[in-house]
Amino acid sequence: MIIYNVTINIDDSVHDKWLLWMTEKHIPEVLATGKFVKATFVKVLVVEEMGGSTYSTQYFAESHEKLESYYNEDAPRMREEGLKLFGDKMLAFRTELEVLKEF
Repeated sequence: MIIYNVTINIDDSVHDKWLLWMTEKHIPEVLATGKFVKATFVKVLVVEEMGGSTYSTQYFAESHEKLESYYNEDAPRMREEGLKLFGDKMLAFRTELEVLKEF
């Protein structure tokens, strides 16, 4: 199992609009691509010096091939919408994780 982790710091001025967009539109659309089996959406509890709020979304893919398929077929369109709506009010970084064992 591969986890595609997207961590985003969102400015307070667009927080509520962004949170609604993430939970009602963006995450469901990413899941609708069929590349991921589930997603978790969590709030990071560390207070950032830069301000705003930080969240992490973890998308679970059955294989690295599924994730690559998402990158090639869907990611540019998905990222573009977020940039268009929130621009520099949103700072994102992405990490790939491999699940080695669950306890």
